[in-house]
Amino acid sequence: MIGRLSGILLEKNPPQLLVDCNGVGYEVDVPMSTFYNLPGTGEKITLLTHMAVREDAHLLYGFGTAEERNVFKQLIKISGVGARTALSILSGMSVADLAQSITLQEAGRLTRVPGIGKKTAERLLLELKGKLGADLGAAGIATHSDATGDILNALLALGYSDKEATLALKQVPAGTGVSEGIKLALKALSK
Repeated sequence: MIGRLSGILLEKNPPQLLVDCNGVGYEVDVPMSTFYNLPGTGEKITLLTHMAVREDAHLLYGFGTAEERNVFKQLIKISGVGARTALSILSGMSVADLAQSITLQEAGRLTRVPGIGKKTAERLLLELKGKLGADLGAAGIATHSDATGDILNALLALGYSDKEATLALKQVPAGTGVSEGIKLALKALSK
């Protein structure tokens, strides 16, 4: 198995890269989160990789961080989630956002990712519960009370982005009820 590539970045055609490693060009598919952090073509690059061997192909997937690669491996273990879907999830949300969604059991945030329907989102929540959220929860993602999760879901349903909703939640005092919390969060967003 190929676990890491280090070489010169020859081509960038989202989501695929061509990396020259001592005269051998490797085609590597990467999530957009990794793609956006790449150096320019002709520069040195190091990627952590996951190699998938199928009957008809040997495919290489690259990642900028070990966390992304670990989450990718967890995702492809889930029935109905292939490598393309896993890349789409990692392209649509950060590892921290995914872990927070799993911890808070928020299917709505997952269904915003292209290719993820309600049933797939619910399967992800079920299968990843305690795997992603617990690991990253220890790394500093605060778990929210039920009221905070409900307020966040309400803001997301009203069309606010994850970032806006999270910032508004910081303005809501701990222990506030759902309806009062939504009012306070909307007031903070209107400023």
